[in-house]
Amino acid sequence: MVDLDDIEQLSLTEILQLQNKVSRLLLRRFGAERALVFTDVVGSTNYFQAHGDEAGRRLLQRHNDLIGNLAYAHGGRVVDTAGDGAFSAFPNPSAATQALIELFEAIARENLDFPFEHQLQVRAGLHLGNVLTDGVIVTGDAVNVSARVASLAKPGEIRLSRAAFDLMGAAMRTRCGAFRTDSLKGVSSPVETMVLHWRNPQLFSTSVQVVETGRQHMLPMGLDLIRFGRLGMFNGEAANDVVLGHPDPEALRKVSRWHFELRRLPDGFRLRQLSRAGVVVNGDKVEAGEDVALPPGSVVHVSGVLKLEFSQPPRGEAALQETIGL
Repeated sequence: MVDLDDIEQLSLTEILQLQNKVSRLLLRRFGAERALVFTDVVGSTNYFQAHGDEAGRRLLQRHNDLIGNLAYAHGGRVVDTAGDGAFSAFPNPSAATQALIELFEAIARENLDFPFEHQLQVRAGLHLGNVLTDGVIVTGDAVNVSARVASLAKPGEIRLSRAAFDLMGAAMRTRCGAFRTDSLKGVSSPVETMVLHWRNPQLFSTSVQVVETGRQHMLPMGLDLIRFGRLGMFNGEAANDVVLGHPDPEALRKVSRWHFELRRLPDGFRLRQLSRAGVVVNGDKVEAGEDVALPPGSVVHVSGVLKLEFSQPPRGEAALQETIGL
């Protein structure tokens, strides 16, 4: 134990020399490079207000349980779960990205068991940097950068820094979008970031064209459940994510207020029919309560009055990179 009385007797030069020795000791004993991840539950404040403290805590616990198990499985650990998210540390970006991909896939699967308003939405940020850690505490400026990178992500999105990208495997790099330069609050220099497309874009349509109206609807990337129907608003809130219209009011009445929904699974969309009114998917009729696969390029006929054409992403590695903006 260092005697503080002895230190108080040191000269200015001796104190500065001691500080330098302590700094070198800190870096040697506790300095490490880590892949740092922040995951944030989107909309938690509004969820607590709408559904109460118990439901809000259950929502956060679903997230905490998933990230805790997956971080451990990939050699990382959750450092802190304060607030409405989690801070985790991993030995390298490859381990971190694999854990995040599995996290988002698990959330997508679990969300199918919950009503729309109770589904979990998460965003994530990943950065690679030097920290001080004793196996419990993880601290350093890189932690702040990671948190700021996460703040740039949209719901259902994984955003990472250039530093993390540079040490990822080649296969994972092809799933990253184009670089952009961001000025982050509390970070002195601009940081290059990009989106990691954790879903294979070739498995999912990104838009749908309504032939009768000529309107193209982009499918929300961050939603695991996308609702289709003629109703735009209900009780002051959006009723459907894709509102189906028709130039003929009589024909439009054949479309149900909530007609069908798309459920996003790791291997592609599945369409679930909600209405007793007709839906035909790629030539096969779907009954109310049934669900069928909806691969890219599918054609859906709604009540015999609307034809929906879902987009077909390009094929091949070069086309994949073009699709996600690499």
